[in-house]
Amino acid sequence: MLPSVGRVGAVHATDPAVHAADPPCGSFMGMPLRQEDTSPDVDRVQVEGYRRMTPAQRLARVFSLNRTLERLASRRIEAWYGPDLPERELRLRLAALRLDRDTMVRLFGWDPDVEGR
Repeated sequence: MLPSVGRVGAVHATDPAVHAADPPCGSFMGMPLRQEDTSPDVDRVQVEGYRRMTPAQRLARVFSLNRTLERLASRRIEAWYGPDLPERELRLRLAALRLDRDTMVRLFGWDPDVEGR
């Protein structure tokens, strides 16, 4: 599992609750790879697996995880707004999860504050 963005699930090195006897197994973009809900043994195996991957394999994994996250977000949006949501509106709502309001209005003429996220 790759580190989460933000604080959700990530163990931060400055947190005194971090396992002192079991420090994080490296970092990614300055964030520790050690997760609160992952045992140290599983964490080590996972990190070693990533280290054995070629750069192309790691990139493919990132793309695959992004596709999975987009499918999950699409299902969440469909649960909120209904499964018959037009494709354009679904795509706009997906974009609004990643882009700020000003960018959405400037690029797409669609205001998430008016339309809802």
